[in-house]
Amino acid sequence: MAHTLNRKVAVFGAGYIGLVTGACLAELGHDVVVRDIQPERIKLLRSGQVPIYEPGLGDLIIKNKERLAFTLNVDEALAQAEVVFVCVDTPPTSAGDADLSRVWSVLHSLKGAERLAAVVVKSTVPVGTGARARSVLDEVGLGHVGYASNPEFTAEGRAVSDFLNPDRVVIGASDADTARLVEELHQGVNGDVVVMDIPSAEMAKMASNALLATKISFINEIANVCEATGADIGNVARAVGLDHRLGRHFLQAGIGWGGSCFPKDSEALKQLASNTGYHPQLLSAVIEVNNLQKRRAIQKLKDQLGTLEGTQIALLGLTFKPGTDDMREAPSAVLASRLLAEGAAVRCWDPLARPGDVEPWRSTTRHENVLDAVTGADAAIVVTEWPQLREVPWGEARGLMRRPVLYDGRNLFDPATMRELGFTYLSVGRP
Repeated sequence: MAHTLNRKVAVFGAGYIGLVTGACLAELGHDVVVRDIQPERIKLLRSGQVPIYEPGLGDLIIKNKERLAFTLNVDEALAQAEVVFVCVDTPPTSAGDADLSRVWSVLHSLKGAERLAAVVVKSTVPVGTGARARSVLDEVGLGHVGYASNPEFTAEGRAVSDFLNPDRVVIGASDADTARLVEELHQGVNGDVVVMDIPSAEMAKMASNALLATKISFINEIANVCEATGADIGNVARAVGLDHRLGRHFLQAGIGWGGSCFPKDSEALKQLASNTGYHPQLLSAVIEVNNLQKRRAIQKLKDQLGTLEGTQIALLGLTFKPGTDDMREAPSAVLASRLLAEGAAVRCWDPLARPGDVEPWRSTTRHENVLDAVTGADAAIVVTEWPQLREVPWGEARGLMRRPVLYDGRNLFDPATMRELGFTYLSVGRP
């Protein structure tokens, strides 16, 4: 996939976005230095290990090791750099806005980067960041350096493929030369390039995630009405999804969305609108429906078990979706916290999650396999649709449980089959 154009690129941030960006730019033929502030992370990467789970990423880093370096040192990262990609995280502040302190820190650290032609921000930032970033660059003597917003639209679990074969590459740039440079960097990528102004590029990212979150909250609301009326959300979603104007993606009813993007971006967009004096009613409802969806799962268990005090509940799947080890804003954290607050003991299984020694996980027990997790349990909740759950001998699992209540929060199984196995089977939006 390499081509003749070769640029010297510095990537700031070795998280999900930074590592994928760095590895893929190296795959496209560029010389890349990835800089991070975490010594452990850089040490792992230098030894050929990847600190996050992302299919294909480790192979890509090894394949392009001649063109890919990792450092803690800013000067080392900038020594040859013609282009800097800013890929640091922008977590929510206590007010709900995006915390841009790491972005500003990177921009200030670029002072004196003599060969720099452009700074490209991939971090998810609120609309208007570009104007502030421009003034910071001017302040540190980089008035001649171009600025671009190049939001990422990669999904965890298939980020490498999404980068190299995207639906679109969005470039928001202040001038034609910078836009052309960023487009050239993506030469070899198989997808349409859309060039626009910077605020529109910043908004495109937030709007995209907000609309996907809206589809999920919408189908969950319809699922809740299905439960009250006897309709089957599986049939409804299939019929709706076959409409070419609507599409079938993100119409899977369940216990709601989580992850590093949807919660943060929806909340940030809501705050951004509120800060301008506009009340985003639809977006507020989308967030509220999602928050309620997890609590409905707890209420359904209480309806079955009476009280949760003294019960054992197994959470099957902890990550916010399958194919990743990412625990950020995972629905499992809300479920575990609520169950513990209700006096239940929580047992957990997940093939990849590493929740760490923090609450609520410190107060739960981890189990190596599903059968261990459900042994002695009064109920089990399918939280993440891991394919491994389809392989579980559920008849055997039923025999190990104290009470055979299974809440399928992802509609993974056939209701009739699970009832035949002796489960009190609950799911989302199905009679």
